[in-house]
Amino acid sequence: MGKPKAPTPPDPKETSAASTGTNISTAIANSWLNNANQVTPDGTITYTKTGEEKITDPYTGKTYTIPKTTVTTTLSEAAQKIKDQTDAAQLNLGTLANNQSSFLNEYMAKPFDGSNEAVESRLMELGRKRLDPLIAQQNEALQTRLANQGIMPGSAAYDRAMAQQGQTTNDAYNSLLLSGRQQAFAEAKAVRDQPINEISALLSGSQISSPQAQGFNGSTIPTTDNAGLINENYNQKMNAYNQQMAQRNSVLGGLFGLGANLIKFSDKRLKTDIKKIGKTTDGQPLYAYRYKAGGPMQLGLMAQDVEKKRPDAVITTPSGFKAVDYGKALMLGA
Repeated sequence: MGKPKAPTPPDPKETSAASTGTNISTAIANSWLNNANQVTPDGTITYTKTGEEKITDPYTGKTYTIPKTTVTTTLSEAAQKIKDQTDAAQLNLGTLANNQSSFLNEYMAKPFDGSNEAVESRLMELGRKRLDPLIAQQNEALQTRLANQGIMPGSAAYDRAMAQQGQTTNDAYNSLLLSGRQQAFAEAKAVRDQPINEISALLSGSQISSPQAQGFNGSTIPTTDNAGLINENYNQKMNAYNQQMAQRNSVLGGLFGLGANLIKFSDKRLKTDIKKIGKTTDGQPLYAYRYKAGGPMQLGLMAQDVEKKRPDAVITTPSGFKAVDYGKALMLGA
């Protein structure tokens, strides 16, 4: 049986080139499928091929062409008019903000002063008009209560009670100043920030949104794993090759197992259903056949063929038919 020829391994660069080329083609197809032109009530969005870009694979050296796409948004007639008006309004607001902001250089150069003695004086003036009569009434009521209790001026109990009343009075004035000062500070800060806030509002302006196109879910083409397919095909060929080698070794092993001294009738005239199935390692034809006398299908050599290559392995029997010494024919003893 002739020795099978092993399949040629795939070339890495050719495999890489096949895979890269397929992937790039798939990516380009996906790009066009996923970027459909869109029409909305506010306008249209159009994808147009406007050029090409060449890229070279540094591994294989192959060059691929990648299309360049331009996206164009076109507003409807009504939306375009709105945008023109809005752009004009924004320009006016921007111009106004620019003019108004020029004074900020001098305005912001003056640090904000949170202290204001005039405010505190005014707060105290207004607050005392209400607090002083109330405190006087509280002092008079305290003195009357102490006298009724027999606590006279100059005593420790009297001095202690009057000191507590003085602390209460002081807390009332401090609360007046603190709460009033906080409100005054907030008002002053608001006045300080007002010009800045006005200019910021002018700068923000109103804006028109782009057309709200509906999302498009295009069909996605899966990337073809050409490298995997090529390697899988190679593996399949290798499996077939291994099976052929196993079959060949099995057949030859069976023949070799006949023994070095076996002499067997192998004359072509004694056989039928002859079919050539391969060659031995030294090139002798190997056949499948049946004996005309009957019996199962067998494998073996043909005496007429062996006679040409190993004449010493062929014997002519008294019956006139040829037999083969398989030990000599297959050089089992060599």
